[in-house]
Amino acid sequence: MGEKSKSKGCFGWFLVLVLLALVVGAIVYTIKKKTSHSDKPAPVPGPPGAVEKKYAEALKVAMQFFDVQKSGKLVNNKISWRGDSALKDGRDMGLDLTKGMYDAGDHMKFGFPMAFTATVLSWAILEYGDQMDVVDQLQPAQDSLKWITDYLISAHPKENVLIVQVGNPDKDHKCWERPESMTEERPLTQVNTSFPGTEVAAETAAAMASASLVFKKSDSTYSSSLLKHAQQLFNFADNHRGSYSVSIPQVQNFYNSTGYGDELLWAASWLYHATGDHSYLQYVSGKNGKDFANWGSPSWFSWDNKLAGTQVLLSRLSFFSGKDISGNSGLRMYRKTAEAVMCGLLPKSPTATTSRTESGLIWVSEWNSLQHPVASAFLAAVYSDYMLTSRTAELTCDGHSFKPSDLRDFAKDQADYILGNNPLKMSFLVGYGKKYPQYVHHRGASIPADATTGCRDGFKWLDSKKPNPNVAVGGLVGGPFLNETYIDSRNNSMQAEPSTYNGAVIVGLLSSLVTTSSAVQSFT
Repeated sequence: MGEKSKSKGCFGWFLVLVLLALVVGAIVYTIKKKTSHSDKPAPVPGPPGAVEKKYAEALKVAMQFFDVQKSGKLVNNKISWRGDSALKDGRDMGLDLTKGMYDAGDHMKFGFPMAFTATVLSWAILEYGDQMDVVDQLQPAQDSLKWITDYLISAHPKENVLIVQVGNPDKDHKCWERPESMTEERPLTQVNTSFPGTEVAAETAAAMASASLVFKKSDSTYSSSLLKHAQQLFNFADNHRGSYSVSIPQVQNFYNSTGYGDELLWAASWLYHATGDHSYLQYVSGKNGKDFANWGSPSWFSWDNKLAGTQVLLSRLSFFSGKDISGNSGLRMYRKTAEAVMCGLLPKSPTATTSRTESGLIWVSEWNSLQHPVASAFLAAVYSDYMLTSRTAELTCDGHSFKPSDLRDFAKDQADYILGNNPLKMSFLVGYGKKYPQYVHHRGASIPADATTGCRDGFKWLDSKKPNPNVAVGGLVGGPFLNETYIDSRNNSMQAEPSTYNGAVIVGLLSSLVTTSSAVQSFT
């Protein structure tokens, strides 16, 4: 009787232990499933690896749009239907403003988005120049960047004066002609101490500071000149605060600014990278950070809002700098917010944004809808590579963990959608793939190169039912509606117009994907 009771007791304890083991196993399994990833960091990447053919081909196409958009006396022109144009720009003020790039499908030079184009192109070169070089696109990228920065230098004739626009947009948009045929007056618009323009001056400072890093080794004199202009423009922007949308109300109809705080932080961040001057670091992490950074609130990266870009750029410091910098409380807030941006992008994250099409494309704005998914994907690729190189194994989103590869997969998904993996089976990158838009809203592309037209009679080409006679190669059009439809019509500028700033973000994205991840390099 006693032996039987003892065996029953042992058996009971055995059952308890088995059940306990099952419970513990279930908990471990649940946790693993919830995090879904090992906490072991991926190996640090080395030099650029194998080339991914579709991204390499797409990058070569995208890079050409900068040649399509160039103003001035062209050098080694590779676009058969383009020629010299705007050779008198700036002459009325004794300036040479012939270079630079036309904004989109028109012939305006808008300084605000053009400077953003230069900043993003610089960033892409600094992060992925080695990958560009593998597919012979580094030199074209640098040449295109310099075509813009040469213009920006000329547009800054005095410390507190910046030319922010060439041409009258209202009159320009009443013409439909090739840029080579323009005869209309092209007035200059400036910001100065009486009519400040903090956001455009600061964005131009960011462009010059970042470009100074690009050219630091190849042309130190030019680099120093860019940095000098950048510092002067930042001081002008900061000391004479005021929105250019208030000083120049006409810009509200074209590139209206929603605020200048983000540009001040963006410019100071680039100036810190370019100079190592800790006063710029204090600028972004101290009072100005508290005033303008919107820490903890994710936002969309665009020509108007630089906060997400600033957060990722400053995260670079917390990933790779010494403890004296990475321990900065302000920098920690930038990185924390950058993580929130990334968590919002990842489709399986608990905090994933619902701003997506049914097929998964980030979709924020009806007008130029592709700007946000491409810019977001570029930031995701950059952040992924920061994580890989620093051997940061995971990104935690509300208790769920994700690997750097998850961010890269997101970036690839956005790129693949744009290159044709979408319900329309159409590439939104003009000139790439078998099917792409044929009726791009672009004056030069829509008019035969041998046609003779004036300002008004060229509208017959806008209204023509025939496809464009010239390919605006590399242009990233505005993109699909939320229901993933696209109307291929020249009169549909909302969807069918390419722009240089779209060009910069798609070049950045494709450069990040053109080879397997490579180790993040020092900017200096």
